[in-house]
Amino acid sequence: MLPELIERLNRDGERIARHFGLRYQSITAERANVTSRYGSCCEEGTIKVRLCHVVTGKPLKYSSLVNTLCHELAHLRFFNHGDRFKLFYQQMLEWARTESIYQPRPTTQPAAVAMLPEPRAKVDPERTGPVQLGLF
Repeated sequence: MLPELIERLNRDGERIARHFGLRYQSITAERANVTSRYGSCCEEGTIKVRLCHVVTGKPLKYSSLVNTLCHELAHLRFFNHGDRFKLFYQQMLEWARTESIYQPRPTTQPAAVAMLPEPRAKVDPERTGPVQLGLF
């Protein structure tokens, strides 16, 4: 199972890198005893991705692996976590999504909607009839 995962990551990594004009040396599995990170990228272009959950030892979901891969590939252009890195990383994820490489589980609500407060009824003791709804 793990060799197939790394082969698939290499195929998808090549597609993503080619589209964004990136070059790397290799994509390999992170050592099993490394538990402090999901991936790493060295300046010379060696990328490592943790394939298994630290506690259960089961393979991580492929969408999580692709997310980590895009993060590490983005470091090939911006070797930091600044705003330009974050924007580039998000662009890579979005492209990978349109190409069906990155397929995260759908959420029940878009993030922006989930952050809005629920409307509450305004109560006017002087008034009878319909209640106005609004955010306050």
